[in-house]
Amino acid sequence: MIGKLDYYRIFHVVSRNKSFSKAAQELFMTQSAVSQAIIKLEKELDIQLFHRTSKGVTLTNEGNLLNEHVSSALGIIDIAEDKILEFKQLKTGELRIGVGDTISRYFLLPYLEDFHFRYPGIKLTILNGTTTEILTFIKSGKADLGICNLPVKEEHLEVIPCKEIQDIFVCGDKYKRITEMPITFDELLKMPLIFLEKKSNSRRYVEAFLQKQGFQLSPVFELGSYDLLLEFTKINLGISCVIKEFTREYLERGDLYEINLEEPIPKRQIGICYLKSVPLSRGAKKFIEQME
Repeated sequence: MIGKLDYYRIFHVVSRNKSFSKAAQELFMTQSAVSQAIIKLEKELDIQLFHRTSKGVTLTNEGNLLNEHVSSALGIIDIAEDKILEFKQLKTGELRIGVGDTISRYFLLPYLEDFHFRYPGIKLTILNGTTTEILTFIKSGKADLGICNLPVKEEHLEVIPCKEIQDIFVCGDKYKRITEMPITFDELLKMPLIFLEKKSNSRRYVEAFLQKQGFQLSPVFELGSYDLLLEFTKINLGISCVIKEFTREYLERGDLYEINLEEPIPKRQIGICYLKSVPLSRGAKKFIEQME
């Protein structure tokens, strides 16, 4: 079939032009080459496709039947080629991203907006979850890539850091007095603490750091939403651990105040994760290039 495809294309052009010479001009071939292609096709199919006359050629009954199907088949091939070109030019396709609510709202949104503006034909599917859930999405093939709190240690995943973040403690007006001088972890942990749930990667990172210093967490509130964390702190229900870069508006407005620690928590990063063993789509590659 593959060997005959060029013959079918030539046959289709001859059928449309009703002339070997006109078909040859359109195909940038010699008239002899066009004629030989049709003869070979007729031999392959063991039928006569054209009536040859001094004025040109006309299709036989068999030729008419073949031309109906060839026209349809070549049309489908042309559509398929156009679709492939659209994929290559990022005019169509889908990009599935796993990301948590906090990173999505406070970090990822501008990148999503820009990508959608540049490539409106790419369907964006956002899968929400914790870092653990996002890694499961990636490994199961449900997500092309994930934007996660690092560190992530998975040998099957490629991890690309893309933003440095700083964990800090903040308070509302009621506790503002403790922001006047740096305080120790021992003093801090005696205060009413508000943290995200234990399954949060941010919570696990800070908790692991404090445990290395010999301290155990015992929060009065454990919340599933970063926005709630900020609001609970704002109305003085306790002191919370937040990401400084995601809390700038609250700090700049004076709704919350940063507590100075004698020993700052080490900075960490947000990163892009994807499977090493699965080639990225062109859309995924472009999105990663945009974020880097």
